[in-house]
Amino acid sequence: MVGKRGRPVIVLSLSADERSYLEQQVRRHRTPRSLSDRCRIILRCADGLTNKEVSAELGFHEHTVGKWRRRFQKDRLDGLWDEPRSGRPRSITDNEVAIMIERTLHDKPRDATHWSIRSMAKETGLSHTTVRRIWTAFGLQPHRKERFKLSSDPLFVDKVRDIVGLYLSPPNRALVLSVDEKSQIQALDRSQPVLPMMPGIPERQTHDYIRHGTTSLFAALDVASGFVIGKCYKRHRAKEFLAFLKEIDTRVAGDLDIHIIMDNYATHKTKEVRAWLARRPHYHVHFTPTSASWINQVELWFAELTRKQLKRGVHTTVRQLEADIMNFVDLHNENPKPFKWTKSADEILASVKRFCHRVENNLCAEL
Repeated sequence: MVGKRGRPVIVLSLSADERSYLEQQVRRHRTPRSLSDRCRIILRCADGLTNKEVSAELGFHEHTVGKWRRRFQKDRLDGLWDEPRSGRPRSITDNEVAIMIERTLHDKPRDATHWSIRSMAKETGLSHTTVRRIWTAFGLQPHRKERFKLSSDPLFVDKVRDIVGLYLSPPNRALVLSVDEKSQIQALDRSQPVLPMMPGIPERQTHDYIRHGTTSLFAALDVASGFVIGKCYKRHRAKEFLAFLKEIDTRVAGDLDIHIIMDNYATHKTKEVRAWLARRPHYHVHFTPTSASWINQVELWFAELTRKQLKRGVHTTVRQLEADIMNFVDLHNENPKPFKWTKSADEILASVKRFCHRVENNLCAEL
């Protein structure tokens, strides 16, 4: 009796770890399709199926099944990965890359303040894609800029620790208020009617506007609850600020210590304001560092007011503007939510220190 002819079947046997790994790769959604298919082939081969049977079941060519069976038999799990490929030879040298990076960092085009992909490509003779790829690899974005202002306050560290301490651990039987004014809010009307939003078309406003006067909003944010005391005044002098302090005094409980966080604006430090505060020992003033308005939480609420009400608002009179502002305050106070301060004073100071070192190193490199 003549036996079966053909290439002998390579018997596969898997260890527990190998089978677990192969099954895991088949189940994972993020596994590359090619690797998942190879793992599925090996698992069926390990179940005793021939190449022809695996081919018919999984829909691969029989030669493909045989290839991965042999690769696994030789190199085990490592054999399922693609072998490294040389790829296309580089067409740009390291020296050319270094020259382009040096030019991006230290030179400017003759007709602009910064490089664009097209201007750099024209200058160096490289393609737009090559310039974009190199800039991306080195994290260069000449079109972007960020603003900064370092505080020169000699008591910067002490003031940061004082104010952040109030945010993270407010004193008992006390009210912490973040106070500031948003001055010169303009009542702006558009020169033509606003066109409402339609499907596929955003709301449209004319780029020009008509001014109808200004108002100033004084606001005090309760750091613990998010409640806001606000009032509009025609001007923002020390007289108006003192009137607003009296407004606060009438609206808070008299048996509480009141900690007021405010900036170094001149109207906050006049003789009349200091005298009024001195007659009320339960008022405690905490001044923010100079050029550090970001530490005053009421600025976050002002940003919400601007974004939600003022930026796209249309007002034909100051009275209408003030009515909308006070309506926003009332709606906010129906369900106030405090801002969550997350960084400690040590984290803030460490961040400022790192930034100062980076600026100093950049200046030294320029020199």
